[in-house]
Amino acid sequence: MEDLLYKIALTRIPMVGAVTARTLVSYCGSPAAVFQAKKRELLKIPGIGEQTAARILATNALKEAEREWQFLQRYAVRPYFYLDEGYPERLRHYHDSPVVLYCKGSPDLNAPRTIGIVGTRQPTAHGLATCEEIVVDLNAYNVQIISGLAYGVDVAAHRKCVEIGIPTLGILGHGLHTIYPPAHRSIAEKMCVQAGGLLTEFSHDTKPDRENFPMRNRIIAGLCDALIVIETAEKGGSMITAHLANEYNKDVFAVPGRLRDPLSQGCNRLIKTHKAALLESAADLAYIMRWDEASVEKNIQPQLFVELTDAEEKIVALLQQSAEMSIDHIMVSAGFSGSQVAALLLDLEFKGLIRALPGKRYTLRQ
Repeated sequence: MEDLLYKIALTRIPMVGAVTARTLVSYCGSPAAVFQAKKRELLKIPGIGEQTAARILATNALKEAEREWQFLQRYAVRPYFYLDEGYPERLRHYHDSPVVLYCKGSPDLNAPRTIGIVGTRQPTAHGLATCEEIVVDLNAYNVQIISGLAYGVDVAAHRKCVEIGIPTLGILGHGLHTIYPPAHRSIAEKMCVQAGGLLTEFSHDTKPDRENFPMRNRIIAGLCDALIVIETAEKGGSMITAHLANEYNKDVFAVPGRLRDPLSQGCNRLIKTHKAALLESAADLAYIMRWDEASVEKNIQPQLFVELTDAEEKIVALLQQSAEMSIDHIMVSAGFSGSQVAALLLDLEFKGLIRALPGKRYTLRQ
């Protein structure tokens, strides 16, 4: 319990965000050591000034962490610190990913395939039908679907997942003391029961304030292998999520719409500016993500004097530096999109240079 309190307390220090919290842990050695350090020691850490050191030395953060722990115990909420084994691998390598995540339900935070679905809060009947059709077709690919539990496209995706038995994860822009919007409490409860759940970086008493939702959107973008945008204006949360996904080198797909339709302008612009691939069906996504490729034979022998592309050499060089790496770590380190990395890894398996391990991890063949 004491170790957990220090981890949570890191997130309760005023004006200390994810990047600074990581810096503190890196220099001090552990969350507990951060709070046990002397002022002179804290001031030696880059970016830590007098005010931040004073906030760390105060006892407020630890007292708030105790209240948070009591809430976690009472409502069976699981916390994940960024250095914990169960922390989502897809987020671990981003410098701005949450220091602590709070999870309700039983989702697989490291599911083999994850798809984000976002869109307008006021979709057309056609947009809702398209969303449901895509969700149904994605069921064939054993995916987990991620969205933000908001009105419109988000909740339509969650609801269809619950209806047909697809694991679905809702990312919240507030604490777990409530559900926002309140009308979605019933579907949220069903998600938690049915191999899915809720995830947030916010402490339990955090209200659904406007500024929280862009932060929520970055988690959706970071957790998905690919993001689907269904009906959106040129501005708004869906477009923010799409831009973040592009920055994270995720594959983005957009459903095209009618010209001059306000709810199609965002999707059409993403396609026109090459920020998203045009999506007509789940089969389009599976093709680009190479999910339909035949499985690679496991007894492939390494080829002698094999020629590699520059991109393949980059992947091999990364694997030479580590005994094994997750596909998400490779993606972040190499700066390639998910579909690019999947294609490169497949080619390298065919060439007999690497082999796949459980949990989407890869290693060089000896």
